[in-house]
Amino acid sequence: MTDTFEKCRYYKKRIDALRPFPPETLASLKKYFRVGLTYTSNAIEGNSLTESETKILIEDGLTVRGKPLRDIYETLGHAKAYGYIYDILSAKTITEDHIKTIHRLFYDQIDKDNAGIYRKERVVVTGSHYPLPKPDQIPDKMKEYIDWFNTHEKTTDPVKFAALSHQKFVFIHPFIDGNGRVARLIMNLVLLRAGYQICIIPPILRHEYVESLELAHKDTKPFIEFIAGRIVETEKDILRLFGESTSMHEGAKQINEGANPKVSLENEGVTAVLNLINGQPGLNTRDLAELTGKSRSSVERYIRVLKTNGRIEFRGAAKNGGYYPRNE
Repeated sequence: MTDTFEKCRYYKKRIDALRPFPPETLASLKKYFRVGLTYTSNAIEGNSLTESETKILIEDGLTVRGKPLRDIYETLGHAKAYGYIYDILSAKTITEDHIKTIHRLFYDQIDKDNAGIYRKERVVVTGSHYPLPKPDQIPDKMKEYIDWFNTHEKTTDPVKFAALSHQKFVFIHPFIDGNGRVARLIMNLVLLRAGYQICIIPPILRHEYVESLELAHKDTKPFIEFIAGRIVETEKDILRLFGESTSMHEGAKQINEGANPKVSLENEGVTAVLNLINGQPGLNTRDLAELTGKSRSSVERYIRVLKTNGRIEFRGAAKNGGYYPRNE
């Protein structure tokens, strides 16, 4: 299996097999990506805050000495806009007001007069050879965009649609500033609505990202492939946070063994892991591997069997949570 789209679906299936997530795990994932997406999306645009500084600002409300005030506002605003996309996950359709609200929440402290308002000036994108729509064209372009969005969301592969929703929006460039960040939030809104997780584009890949987006004026395939690749890598990061193997071979073995509970539950290793979790609730994969003397991949398979059969569940934050008996 080498096709990137197939990998996206495969790793989504691996993550889905871990569901349902307890409320505290869902909250920790949302919090984790609030920092991760805010940092990376801002850094791509030149924001100077590090990921640690972003976390301190968002979670603790502590400003960083010597940083530009605009960088602070961008961080706080993006975190608010990120929270808003969760509020509209269940909306039947996406509207222009939704898009304007995303921008307003992000841009309000930076430039209140232009927050959530379509631009009235001509702008250019540095490094691009293609002109942007004139201001008087934007209302019609955005109406077309919203119509396209709501018409194709349910009928297009979610990964492809997420990439195209980003590309088409940023080519309109409806706001005076912040269009890239809004485009990435829209893209992630699409993914979340389709049951995928957040897609992170690290700033180290800015050149490849911008280059593929520029090529999308003539051929969207490189950009769609780039986004699909980033979805795969983010999905793998999530599996690592849960102590799961990212090997496609090991994952297939886990799924197959978990699908045959009558045989797998009798496995000596499965019994040993269950006894440890019953006796010491909260153990994680690393702990269980050390205590059983088994390899981590073997323990992951045992956990898969136990979760499939409803014997255990994962609780707590992705980084420091553990496994508990389901009846506890």
